[in-house]
Amino acid sequence: MSMQAARAHLAKFGLEGRIREFSVSSATVELAAVAVGCEPARIAKSLSFLVEDKPILILAAGDAKVDNPRYKTRFGTKAKMIPADQVEELIGHGVGGVCPFGTKPGVTVYLDESLRRFEVVYPAAGTPASAVELNLAELEQASSASGWVDVCKGWRPEQS
Repeated sequence: MSMQAARAHLAKFGLEGRIREFSVSSATVELAAVAVGCEPARIAKSLSFLVEDKPILILAAGDAKVDNPRYKTRFGTKAKMIPADQVEELIGHGVGGVCPFGTKPGVTVYLDESLRRFEVVYPAAGTPASAVELNLAELEQASSASGWVDVCKGWRPEQS
């Protein structure tokens, strides 16, 4: 069901043909990078949080990590990830395949600045063995992002 929801959502933008399905797992950044054939940083990982008991997704570069002070400044609360056993219920996709396409109503999506380094990124497409190749404009449109945020660390050269 999750892949069907993602495919149907991407079809609204003419992007369903970009979905790649793999015979190997792409459930982690490292596995996805191998399956896609790109550097791990280009994997657009979906991080799921609760803000005021409402689910949000933040898509970030594969090499980025949430910076708690930045997150708290932006969202007014401590970063609280959705427990793995509740992700599918709240987001609409299971862990390893979480993506901003075909989510449950009420899920707010944000894109992290760490992605802006790349022309093309690879978010999951609803299953732990899929990805979709999108440029940033396509990602922004297809994800119905509520905007860009700067809540991650570890990806800027000065932070290495």
